[in-house]
Amino acid sequence: MFDWITGLMADGGAWIIAALMLLENVFPPIPSELIMPLAGFNAARGGTPLWLAILAGGIGSLAGAWFWYWIGRAFGRDRLRWLIARHGRWLTMNLSEFERAEGWFNRHGRAIVFFGRFIPTVRTLISVPAGIEKMPQGQFLFYTAIGSFIWSGGLAVAGYLLEDSYEQVEHWIDPLSTAVVITVVVVYVWRVIRWKPDA
Repeated sequence: MFDWITGLMADGGAWIIAALMLLENVFPPIPSELIMPLAGFNAARGGTPLWLAILAGGIGSLAGAWFWYWIGRAFGRDRLRWLIARHGRWLTMNLSEFERAEGWFNRHGRAIVFFGRFIPTVRTLISVPAGIEKMPQGQFLFYTAIGSFIWSGGLAVAGYLLEDSYEQVEHWIDPLSTAVVITVVVVYVWRVIRWKPDA
């Protein structure tokens, strides 16, 4: 898995990094905790420059968050509730989780839009109530961009610094990256199987 992802990044450069981060936010096949450190590692080995990898990762993450913001804004609360009640199994979300995300946003507003970028699952969910509540688009993009670039940049820098120690971690980094992806898939399937209309 490690070689496959780094190979993709070597072939597609910044475009692949942005696309993977976009997908991670829309429907997480590979988590950012794996994508961006490998982008940094690839940069250290002469691939896409670190600054460009961070820029691409941040833009991809921002685009994914913006997608969910517009879903919330375009559908509105009632239609989204109907969608979750009808198709929540495949979204692995029930109405209680949707209402919890709304509660986070109503209590913390701009702060959760920013800090949510550092929390798995929340970084995807929180954009929806921001759109429903019609948070000003400029504010949403501003706080999301800051959080996204800090998160993407921190992970990429960690991967960049790891390159010097590659020989020491080479024997476990590939099975670890494979395990992360398998875990994401297994958790998704488990949530689909265990899903109930409401908690």
